[in-house]
Amino acid sequence: MGQNTSTAVLEAVNTMTGGAFPMKDPLDAAGSCVFDDKVMAEKLPAAILKRFQDCLISGDPTTEEDQKIIADTLYEWARERGAIDFAHWFFPLRGGGGAVGGMLGAFKQDTLLDLDFASKYVTKPMKACLPAERLFQGETDGSSFPNGGLRVTHSAAAFTTWDRTSAPFVLNKTLYIPCAFVTHFGKCIDEKTPLLRSMDAVKVQGLRLLKAVGLGKDANTMHSYLGWEQEFFVIDAEHYKARPDLVNTGRSLFGKLPTRHQQGDLNYFQPIPTSVATLLDRVQALMLEVGCPMAVKHNEVAPGQHEMSPVFRTANVSCDTNVLFMEVMNREAQKLGLQVLFHEKPFAGINGSGKHANWSVGTDTGLNFFYLGKTEEGAKLFVTGIACLSYGLAQYNELVRCTVATAGNDHRLGAQEAPPAIISLYPGQGFEQYVDSIIAGGDLLGYKAEKKKQPTGCSQAMFIEANVEDRNRTAPFPFCGNRFEFRAVGSSQNCCLPVMVCNAIMAAGMGKLAGMIEGGMSHRDAVAAMYKENKHVIFTGNGYSDEWKQDAAKRGLPNLNTTPKALATWNSDKNSKLFETLKIYTPEETAARQEVMYENYISCLSTEAETMVDMTETGILPACARDLQKSSTANQKYTVPRKVAYEAIVDELEKLKSCLESKPHGDLVKEADYFCDTVKPLMVSLRKAVDTAESLMEAGVYPYPTYEQMIYSHHF
Repeated sequence: MGQNTSTAVLEAVNTMTGGAFPMKDPLDAAGSCVFDDKVMAEKLPAAILKRFQDCLISGDPTTEEDQKIIADTLYEWARERGAIDFAHWFFPLRGGGGAVGGMLGAFKQDTLLDLDFASKYVTKPMKACLPAERLFQGETDGSSFPNGGLRVTHSAAAFTTWDRTSAPFVLNKTLYIPCAFVTHFGKCIDEKTPLLRSMDAVKVQGLRLLKAVGLGKDANTMHSYLGWEQEFFVIDAEHYKARPDLVNTGRSLFGKLPTRHQQGDLNYFQPIPTSVATLLDRVQALMLEVGCPMAVKHNEVAPGQHEMSPVFRTANVSCDTNVLFMEVMNREAQKLGLQVLFHEKPFAGINGSGKHANWSVGTDTGLNFFYLGKTEEGAKLFVTGIACLSYGLAQYNELVRCTVATAGNDHRLGAQEAPPAIISLYPGQGFEQYVDSIIAGGDLLGYKAEKKKQPTGCSQAMFIEANVEDRNRTAPFPFCGNRFEFRAVGSSQNCCLPVMVCNAIMAAGMGKLAGMIEGGMSHRDAVAAMYKENKHVIFTGNGYSDEWKQDAAKRGLPNLNTTPKALATWNSDKNSKLFETLKIYTPEETAARQEVMYENYISCLSTEAETMVDMTETGILPACARDLQKSSTANQKYTVPRKVAYEAIVDELEKLKSCLESKPHGDLVKEADYFCDTVKPLMVSLRKAVDTAESLMEAGVYPYPTYEQMIYSHHF
């Protein structure tokens, strides 16, 4: 009865939404299109599964015999779910700055088809299949993606190889195979390969540390985990297409605020507008099918802004599903006449969008370095783990900042909507006091982390169990109960780079502490020494205050408040050595990544400036002329302010055009600095002049959809 009722409701909704809603219950269909461990256990012989899983820990290749059986099994399973094509799915270093398509995965679709080479016929017949060698490896052109000089056109081969810890899935009749992407010589030119290497570094140094301190003796491997909170805006697709700035850059380069935006605190956790709710429900259902447990959806602070997030997964799988989520959101929005904006600041003057990365590390046996637990072993590991993290954040502070250094994120960091560009650690006020006691000679087991029962003051609602430590939304790296939340990640970013560096600095701390203990120090004394050396990175106050900037400078914490300032530190000797020691990047790969980041920043700013010029010349100024013409017979008190405002646009436009013509060439550092320090201020001035004109212009003459139209029109 219940199932029939549910089906009837779904059929009715499907009819009302023109087929936009799935015809099956999302919870019943969860995981039905992902070839995960559970499915492999059901489909594969136990011995093959055991060997496959052992290889994931040892790093050994899967044997050719097992590859064939796995490929044949995967083929049959995928065909049962309607797959016609398969695709090696990978993440090239192409940035994108928030423009649609920027950080999405790359793939080409190959039909599940091959020739029957065993046939006696000269013209071999076709057969439907998935050859094992095509499952585990693929080849494509490596020179057509950003590579920082690691590839050249005349030596362009690059290869995709299945990330065996990330399960294939079927979506839109295509079998997706998550892959790493490397050159002919094994150099990484993607986002995922360094992440996988960093996960290996956490495993090596984590197991080493556990052995040194005598904890977690039954652990076989280590994992890092990620839970992302994706913020985004949704607008009407027709408005998006009518705004060249949104199409080309992902953000509105002009536009004055509507009289009502977020100042009344009306949007946060409000009911989701119907059209957007349909989109989010559809995306949630599809993500559940491919094994991503989407758990949260809600309205965010700004009008038109929303958020969705899943339950945490292992870091590489979670990064995969985040990129997939953005791809699915874009595709499904198109079907509903909507457009999703993932840029960090699509609308000036109201909150931008981030992607909080909830990150942790732990063993395959259930120990979490950031969870106190109820045992002595857990308590010691908790104090030890945060010591390692404090070391990493203090010693490689600039490196962490670099991971969130993008043109889009520069509009958020340091504002009252996102953490500051100063990287600090917030473990909680109570824990900060406990660190002092350890440094002074106290025991590692002295921290009391008891939840507090807070009364509500009314009989109808029970008391609440407050967390051990309060939240601090002004901190870039706050403690959240069993994980740390890297709050500075931008909404358009691929999570791989930030999480890779989190893993790297944690592995560095683990290795440092293990070395101290292996050298003869006691566990307690080594942890105390590590806290004493790195306590300056711990800050539990207001990260938005001006006082913190002054305090941070005294502590020696850098305030790299622009992308060029941050990127200049990426390839320092210290950072390059860290990556090389942990086998994450070779020095050549580290330098190449810096070059790609510079190129992306310059490309974003150049595209924005050129789009501003084009929109002003072809849309704004003609509108100004029409408005002046229509008001030519009006009183001078009416026309003079408009004439002055419109002439100011011409003046600012000429300054920007002249500036662009004088930009340096051939030196990425100088060019990035020039765009940041010289071009951007002129873009701000031109925008101010245009927005002033918009406030004077007759309604209907302004050539582009207004903020009010874009933010609100699809709500009704």
